[in-house]
Amino acid sequence: MKNDHQLLLDIFDEEKWQILQNSLAQITGMAIITVDYKGVPITTHSGRQNFCGLVRQNGELSRHCEKCDSRGGLEASRLNKPYIYLCHYNIVDAAIPILVNGKYMGAIMAGEVFLSPEEMQQLEPICIFSSKKKLEKEAKQYNQYYNEIPLMSLERINMSVNMIFHLCNYIVSEAIEKNLAYSMRESNVFLNNLALGIGDLSEYPIRTLESIKDNINRIITDTHIQKTVIAKNNKASNKILQPAFQYISEHKNESHSLNKMAALCHISPSYFSRLFAKETGENFSIYVLRSKIDWAKQLLELTGKSVSEIGMDVGFSDSAHFIKTFKKYEGITPSKYRAFCRESI
Repeated sequence: MKNDHQLLLDIFDEEKWQILQNSLAQITGMAIITVDYKGVPITTHSGRQNFCGLVRQNGELSRHCEKCDSRGGLEASRLNKPYIYLCHYNIVDAAIPILVNGKYMGAIMAGEVFLSPEEMQQLEPICIFSSKKKLEKEAKQYNQYYNEIPLMSLERINMSVNMIFHLCNYIVSEAIEKNLAYSMRESNVFLNNLALGIGDLSEYPIRTLESIKDNINRIITDTHIQKTVIAKNNKASNKILQPAFQYISEHKNESHSLNKMAALCHISPSYFSRLFAKETGENFSIYVLRSKIDWAKQLLELTGKSVSEIGMDVGFSDSAHFIKTFKKYEGITPSKYRAFCRESI
């Protein structure tokens, strides 16, 4: 997970992204800033309202803003889609998640607008309301600034945040794909040069070598798994279920819901559940967990990755949960399994 988050920072051309963000703020009429998965800004604010700028200058109130940003981002990552809410001053904000392979890597925070009183009732406040009295010492214009915040319809906000969501996630995904393709080319050049006796390791930056090492490790591991576990798990005799089997095997690091897989197969969840049980002899959740443990066993045998990293690779965000689940299925912990495999060699 850490590597994926770091990758987001690595692929950003901050200057070009800032220009894009400025343009999006002008087009949508909303203030926008981009933050990483910890809520730390990657860009500077575009189109910020005077009132919000004033609030952010106050140490105590600024912490309320950061809490709103953090909670909004977490809710957006949980929903895997934009989340619109009311901040601690009843101003409308939206957290637009940046997702890669289902993983939350950061968010674009947009908003600083008002809705009509009727539409305001459709949103939930994400923090306790802050009094404007705390701003009286900061500036006499605080009330004027508050009244200058633009009014927007909920329909327009929804259209804007969804446009930003699809546009920016497409850009990030494409950038990451190009980054990985470049890294793979570097790996091939590196291996060819070594095979021909051209150059030496000192010619390559540490960061490039680490990337090459990761790619080589991933290629070897994935190839082996494809020949063993995945090969027997990614095909269904019932063609209706094939999209689900294919998706599960190709997205080992994600959590898989029955509803999502049913939608992929274009059938109802209840019908999917019945077909899946008939196909595999077990219910969906047990099949997914067992498959993840099988993949984890291969990674424990083949790689030097830590137990927590392997847990992440197969879709467990909590290493304790991964260890507990592994022990439930295998009778021993991942560390003991790895030790046993190495003793058997």
